[in-house]
Amino acid sequence: MYRIIQEPKKTSRMGEDEEEAKHGDRHGGDRKPISFCCREMELREFPGKYVIRSTDPDAPGHVFSIDRSDGILQPLSGDVTGESPSKVSTVYGVVGTIRLLAGTYVLVITSRKEVGVYHGSSIYCVKSMRFLSCNEALKNSTLQEKRDEAYFMSLLRTVEETHGLYYSYERDLTLNLQMTSKLAEERIYKPLWKQADPRFIWNRSLLEELIEAKLDAFTIPLIQGSFQTACFTLKGSSTKVTLISRRCNRRLGTRMWRRGANLEGATANFIETEQLVEFEGFRSSFLQVRGSIPLLWEQIVDLSYKPHLNIINHEETPKVVQRHFHDLMQRYGDIVILDLTDKHGDEGKLSCAFAAEMERFPHIRYVKFDFHHTCGKGNFDDLEVLYDEIKESVKKQGYFLVNTEGEILLEQSGIVRANCIDCLDRTNVTQSLLARRSLDSQLLQMGVFSSTECIPMYEEVYDMFKKIWVDHGDEISLEYAGTCALKGDIVRYGRQTVPGLIKDGMSALSRYYLNNFQDGVRQDALDLISGHYTVSKNGPSPFHLNGFETFSYLPVASAVIVGGLTISTLTLNQAGQSAHRFVSSIFWVGLAAGVMALVKANGKQFCSRPRLCSLL
Repeated sequence: MYRIIQEPKKTSRMGEDEEEAKHGDRHGGDRKPISFCCREMELREFPGKYVIRSTDPDAPGHVFSIDRSDGILQPLSGDVTGESPSKVSTVYGVVGTIRLLAGTYVLVITSRKEVGVYHGSSIYCVKSMRFLSCNEALKNSTLQEKRDEAYFMSLLRTVEETHGLYYSYERDLTLNLQMTSKLAEERIYKPLWKQADPRFIWNRSLLEELIEAKLDAFTIPLIQGSFQTACFTLKGSSTKVTLISRRCNRRLGTRMWRRGANLEGATANFIETEQLVEFEGFRSSFLQVRGSIPLLWEQIVDLSYKPHLNIINHEETPKVVQRHFHDLMQRYGDIVILDLTDKHGDEGKLSCAFAAEMERFPHIRYVKFDFHHTCGKGNFDDLEVLYDEIKESVKKQGYFLVNTEGEILLEQSGIVRANCIDCLDRTNVTQSLLARRSLDSQLLQMGVFSSTECIPMYEEVYDMFKKIWVDHGDEISLEYAGTCALKGDIVRYGRQTVPGLIKDGMSALSRYYLNNFQDGVRQDALDLISGHYTVSKNGPSPFHLNGFETFSYLPVASAVIVGGLTISTLTLNQAGQSAHRFVSSIFWVGLAAGVMALVKANGKQFCSRPRLCSLL
């Protein structure tokens, strides 16, 4: 069964509360929460301060101010009287604060959408956010500090556009049903941020000042991932399937700039996915995880469509792998690894290195499955070959099940960890198959199905199930790669279609553009708000550029190549009119070819690259 691992102590109060989760009563999964956050707030803007006041009738009297000169948070005992605010607006949550060179910036939720219900509590998706500036000190800053602050502020604008953020005002979303049911009853009396698993709090670093100011009623933990719900009638009874994914914050990043593991064993794109089923009072949960191959490796963009994959030869590699799987086993139990990468090329080399490391762990089952080779024709049924190989292990791990009275009937004793290279497209297709098989088993255990029945026999229900998995895959991919997932048709229709191939082609081109020309900035934004980079006035500017670095990104690369090709084409069309023009044509063709060779040889210098943190 699952166990709770105690992580190393941290200096923050939130880090200290990682130690507090303990096993408790067995009826905690459906208890009504006692502590909750303000659901709606009024933002008042004054010349010298911002004031945020709760307008939630269930949480009256909560007010605090933010000084616009120094960003200090101050709880207030009553309503604000005196001067009139210059602007009044409604906000739906305080995401947190961040200190830069010239002051503090407060992130608030300006619009939201209710997307479903989780154990009786409404779940919201963040639709828009806004940073409030408390940077009066900017006018006294040096020229370089102003330039740096301007870049930091541009990163904050990138953060405002973050996709896939979910939260509840009264329910912790970071813990799965089995873990929640194991925790002590006293947990429900704690503030939401104390109840949560810090690994999955997207705004963990941003909440520190709110916590220090004891503004628990405004401290909302957000998760990044996906929340999808399908409600349908099955054999005359209402049935609900909820898909919730939680992205780990330990190695947040973009597709090309966060690969593999760091030295602590945390992997890029690590996501816990929980499929919840509710039927006539029964509730069940099936967990899977995905994450980048836990070795030290990189794939630096260089304008090529598929950059070279480099395995970093580091003496710590065995310990990195050991740390990663020790953590997983402590949290989830037995592990089955599905490595879906290719057998050949760069992927093959990485897969071989992974397999070699896993030989050190005979108690962990490692399964190699070349997805592209076996399912190359785009037929979903070909995945049954994989399922047949691992089905006994998956059945042995099981799933979590509680009855109408909250009594635990079954527990999940292990987990399947799937990966491809990106842990997006192939991984999502494979996880959807395992989830469907588990759903069949859960409905059989609940008495809904006979031993000969399965979800695909109910076409309308099956279509809804496939849709939430496709939408889930798209959302996870959008957060990491910037586009919707590829191979969605395989999940939705069981095969690859022509429109799907065209859509995948467009998404692949979009990924190329984003990875090469935008994701460096996006990576800096993630490193900044996740606390992996700390702004310091005493350190050197991280934005000084040298040599080729001043001539970078898409505009210069495009102008050089397109300009050279255009001039070459024009001169070649006139080459036969005179010897002079012929020589000129040869010159311009040679120059264009030289420029293209220069761009290709220095492709990395023309790409958007992160400035704040190293790859590891």
